[in-house]
Amino acid sequence: MIKITKTSNPQYHDFDFSDIKFGQTMADHMFIADYEDGTWKNLRIEPYGPLTLDPSMMALHYGQAIFEGMKATKTYDGIPVIFRPHLHAERFNISARRMAMPEFPEDLFVEAIKTLVALDSNWIPRGDDAALYIRPFMVATDAQLGVRASNNYKMMIICAPAGKYYAKAIKLLAETTYTRAAMGGIGFVKAAGNYAASLLPALEAKKKGYDQVLWLDAKEHKYIQEVGTMNIFFVIDGVVVTPSVDSKTTLRGVTRDSIITILKDKGYKVEERRLSIEEIRDASIAGTLQEIFGSGTAAVVSMVQDLSYKDDVFHLDSKFEIATLVKKEINMIRQGQVEDKFNWLYPAVMDNSIVR
Repeated sequence: MIKITKTSNPQYHDFDFSDIKFGQTMADHMFIADYEDGTWKNLRIEPYGPLTLDPSMMALHYGQAIFEGMKATKTYDGIPVIFRPHLHAERFNISARRMAMPEFPEDLFVEAIKTLVALDSNWIPRGDDAALYIRPFMVATDAQLGVRASNNYKMMIICAPAGKYYAKAIKLLAETTYTRAAMGGIGFVKAAGNYAASLLPALEAKKKGYDQVLWLDAKEHKYIQEVGTMNIFFVIDGVVVTPSVDSKTTLRGVTRDSIITILKDKGYKVEERRLSIEEIRDASIAGTLQEIFGSGTAAVVSMVQDLSYKDDVFHLDSKFEIATLVKKEINMIRQGQVEDKFNWLYPAVMDNSIVR
């Protein structure tokens, strides 16, 4: 049962929903659960605010920290809904297992999110590219120095209103020096360390005029993995191709899965396979490279205007017909404007909770 303590000073009244900056303003409440003595306890929602942490807390030193990224929207008739929370719950526990952390019960994960979103539903912005971004995360909390798995953890959920992540088509730089993930590593995990390691290459790419890095494999710098903030899709001669996630070096994106499902349902040919950067270069030279677009919870779908690899720049002067189609379809599903034929929407309502 989740105990709820409501804020006495909600801030959404004063927030400018016409000027949303991603991740900079948090909603009024947060969910917290503590893992102690082998069980999750002290389930509560309380006003958003700072935490008191011990300086020796193990997550700060040894990196046991994972997270998810999800979204909630409102349908055209004002019902708050969460997009595919059960799949996010499943992926959260995949990350937890790989990082030697305790799993969080999937039904409780969904219950906590729907209760929090229902409580903060006034923070959900309206519009095609707007949503309430939901960030569940877990950190190791043992106050002790020593390289081992922690015995205690804190799982939390915070939310923030979000608008369009990329304002225009982006430019990517295929990275040939740094690597993101290798076989046997944690490339398929939403671990904080994965993102920390990507920051320097991303900064260097931006100095060269690019928006993000396209990661290649660690062994040969030949096979495409993903973008720093997204999975990646290519349209080659009418076929939609995306790198396979079977090697566990690439994140199994929820938006990626949604796009594949939508496209197959609409009759498009979709291939999930090993994909080399040379194949993209050859397709560009042959004139069969029609679209490149990224997918992710924050970005949803982002068109790629330029992809640079060594001395080559693959420029796309495209209408991005397939990227536009899937982005529109996802937005319409989230807003309840088309049938939710895949049962992806989960209404956010409060129940089985104590309010005081």
